[in-house]
Amino acid sequence: MSIEEAIRQSRFRSIYHKMVINLTYTGNWMVHQQHVLLREHDMTPQQYNVLRILRGHHPKPMKVNAITERMLDQTSNASRLVDKLMAKKLLIREVSVTDRRAVDVKITTQGLDLLITMDPIVDEWEKKLHTLSLEEAVQLNELLDKLRSPA
Repeated sequence: MSIEEAIRQSRFRSIYHKMVINLTYTGNWMVHQQHVLLREHDMTPQQYNVLRILRGHHPKPMKVNAITERMLDQTSNASRLVDKLMAKKLLIREVSVTDRRAVDVKITTQGLDLLITMDPIVDEWEKKLHTLSLEEAVQLNELLDKLRSPA
């Protein structure tokens, strides 16, 4: 579906304005799709992102600020997300052995097991994005990286 059809608008100030609208709409569409997918597991995209970051760093712990630096949505409150995931027993906090003023965060076995359960579901959802060829996906990634690069 074209952006014109999706938002029922046929005129834009410029092609760049259309691009901004299209990127914003598509980004919001993808986040909504993730919400629907993750809702079944009582998980938000931000919580899922924290778990994936911790799994990638496992078995080593991470500081909350290091998690924040790696998050897709860096405006998220990582401390609040950690608290919610702790309440679900998906991660733990421990006093850092290298800096007693700092707190280390680690994913639990239950958190790892949840991600293992979710991996095929997420993989299946990602297959829906194969409407783009491999070459188109590579090109889109390159274009998005270029868009975020300093001018």
